[in-house]
Amino acid sequence: MTPQQGGQPSSAGFAASPAIAEKFAQFGPRYRMFAVLTAMMGTLATLLPATIVNVVIPEIIGAFGIGQDKAQWLATGFMASSTITMLANSWMVHAVGVRVTFLISLIVFMCGSIAGLFAPNEDILIAIRVFQGAAAGVMTPLTMMIMFQVFPPDQRGRAMGIFAMGTVMAPALGPSIGGLVIDSLGWRYIFFLELPLLFIALALGSLFLTDREATGPREKFDWAGLFLASIFVGSLLVGLSDGQQDGWHENHVLALLITAAVSFVAFILLELVTPQPLLQLRVFQQPSFPMVAIILFVFGNGLFGSTYLAPLFMQTVQGSTALSAGLMLMAPGLVMMFVFPVAGALSDRFGPVLPMVIGMGLFAVSCYLMTGLDLNAPFLTITLWIIVGRIGLGMVMPAMTAAAMTGMPLHLVAQASGLNNFTRQLGGAFGVNLSSILLSQRTDFFSEAMAPTQTAGNTATQELLDGLGALFERAGLSELAQQEVALFYLDRMIHSQAYMLAFRDVFTILTWVFVLAIIPALMIRSRPVSPPAPAV
Repeated sequence: MTPQQGGQPSSAGFAASPAIAEKFAQFGPRYRMFAVLTAMMGTLATLLPATIVNVVIPEIIGAFGIGQDKAQWLATGFMASSTITMLANSWMVHAVGVRVTFLISLIVFMCGSIAGLFAPNEDILIAIRVFQGAAAGVMTPLTMMIMFQVFPPDQRGRAMGIFAMGTVMAPALGPSIGGLVIDSLGWRYIFFLELPLLFIALALGSLFLTDREATGPREKFDWAGLFLASIFVGSLLVGLSDGQQDGWHENHVLALLITAAVSFVAFILLELVTPQPLLQLRVFQQPSFPMVAIILFVFGNGLFGSTYLAPLFMQTVQGSTALSAGLMLMAPGLVMMFVFPVAGALSDRFGPVLPMVIGMGLFAVSCYLMTGLDLNAPFLTITLWIIVGRIGLGMVMPAMTAAAMTGMPLHLVAQASGLNNFTRQLGGAFGVNLSSILLSQRTDFFSEAMAPTQTAGNTATQELLDGLGALFERAGLSELAQQEVALFYLDRMIHSQAYMLAFRDVFTILTWVFVLAIIPALMIRSRPVSPPAPAV
């Protein structure tokens, strides 16, 4: 029985693997829908906590008495570990098959979710997040690979639109659901939110995914490559963070940055000579892939960096609740989700360059609008600014993914899928890490700049202190206590103002990053996939 006889839709140039053809024969044309549902459920279940943590950070800072510089590792640690394990996806699929890889990732993630409820301190909590990120890292490229297995080449723009919907549904819904849970039950319960989805995904994966298709002995795993990649990502992120906190000339900071550079060079050299590399560098021989890799990195930087910054601003500067901060991201995420299929269809019709250029321009406009943030910025206004950016990102993702994978040889699809997600996730890890560093750095800069202006000759400052003194006097405070409390209040006002200005600066930097990213997009020369030839 041929795939078409078994119920698989025909498309020119689409040759399904025997295992996929067998599934089409078993379930008929509906199998594509079943496979898509399974893949999206796994992605949703593992990515849900990735963005929930953004509205939890202020709560955890208060619960454990830590600073933002350490709390940001709850997001950065998750993304860093998922970035590294994405590279192992290809080997796992070859070694044990799609189904077993899918189920193992879900079970590991579930163990981390249960452990999160009982974490006694911030260090163990960060370790749990790293553990979960490792499982999520395998899941994301696996989902993309499943999509490519069941969709023909002329429909892969739409397939990437559907894939992108799954990858942002969690960021869209996670913060608002997490905010509701935090305000009602407490931050620890966010680790159980994804458990129902995990159980559903386990059932669907057991039924609809395929077993190992490769024959013969399993390839040797590139443990040395994984070790070097881990050293590179870990030492670079820690070095950047410690450099901001302790000073860039400290010996341990220089040692971390040097270690990152050496491990990166060693990793590239190893992957060029090893028989079964963790990262198949031959994917960069495809015409569009190098430029798309740059755009993927910038995309991850903007998506995850802005998702980290926006709720943090609302909660720490404007004093909003976790629920309000989550709801602010919900509408933009849903808008982005509905843009994806349209952007995928546009990519199929006109090629990837136009949607990417328009999308990055829109996100740059959104970041520019966010430079107007202030203490009294209305909820609706901030939400509308973010929606503009999410429309832009929704235009970019399906187009850049289709551009990277178009023309990719079938034997490199798994590697290219893993590298796509690795690059985007690495950009996200850097986006969160560098946003936190810049935020701290610019806050200190503005605080130091404004503090010397608060003198007796500053009439506005003096009027404020006099007004506070009168208020505290009526409250019965002594003169010494009045001065101390008034000065403390002034200090907090300066810090809040400096913090707000720092947010503006970070969004200004994001604006220029996306403007400059239009250049590599214009250098992509891939063309839209030709319509399938009529059947004869």
